[in-house]
Amino acid sequence: MSDTRHTKLLIIGSGPAGYTAGVYGSRAMLEPILVQGIEPGGQLTTTTEVENWPGDTEVQGPDLMLRMEAHAKAVGTEIIGDIITDLDLSKRPFTAIGDSGTTYTADAVILATGARAKWLGLETEEKFKGFGVSACATCDGFFYKGQEIVVIGGGNTAVEEALFLTNFASKVTLIHRRDELRAEKILIDRLMKNDKIEPLWFHELIEVTGTDMPLGVEGIKVENTKTGEITEMTCKGVFVAIGHSPANELVIDQLETHMGGYVVTNPDSTATSIPGVFAAGDLTDHLYRQAVTSAGMGCMAALEAERFIAEQE
Repeated sequence: MSDTRHTKLLIIGSGPAGYTAGVYGSRAMLEPILVQGIEPGGQLTTTTEVENWPGDTEVQGPDLMLRMEAHAKAVGTEIIGDIITDLDLSKRPFTAIGDSGTTYTADAVILATGARAKWLGLETEEKFKGFGVSACATCDGFFYKGQEIVVIGGGNTAVEEALFLTNFASKVTLIHRRDELRAEKILIDRLMKNDKIEPLWFHELIEVTGTDMPLGVEGIKVENTKTGEITEMTCKGVFVAIGHSPANELVIDQLETHMGGYVVTNPDSTATSIPGVFAAGDLTDHLYRQAVTSAGMGCMAALEAERFIAEQE
């Protein structure tokens, strides 16, 4: 028999935004329930060194998220390892259905579902996913000790992945459609000074090649964006690092979105187009996408939810 749980505040998602919302929601005596989702801890669990979290010169991403979870739990947040599969925001109390069969009802909801890796959409990319094609260097880099690999992209994610992969690979080729990276200058400087990394400008990936029995990557085909010339390269791993898209599946047909699916919030607020529903972190932030800004929005969302609930009462 399915269980039904009611809470004043339901937090969906468990990255910096979700856990911070839990801390502030608990301090406001809202006794929040936080449902972690498919990736407890969010994107920081798939990174290694985090060097821009205030108070920590350097901290491991997974360790930071474990600390945040423990903090939220210590102040009173009930943290549940479930995945919300359906969310009805048409009436209050709002209703969420968990993969476990549990139904959650709430007076207010904070959405902190974050974002996930983008893919190129190539048929061969899909074919070799998990068998040489990856979007997570920290998850899979270990498997490429002494191998030649490639990273696709030109932003912070791509440069960070390339730098991390030099811990394992014999050579990392960074493939970018232009000749200018969109990453932070400190990261670009590190990349350019690293002897293991070779940038390949004005090229884009058009095909991943490999074996079927067993399934595995042996190389790629890239196309020159200026001349159209196609070049074949040998490599054992392909890391796609072209950014992220918001995890908006639960609300795409219910809340106003923009900029490719990011949830719209009111100016200087986390309030969405439905009163009592708040959005924080990478689900709504198409501009900064930082752990510290996500945490700040989690704080804002909890304070606004507290005010909303008080007004309803």
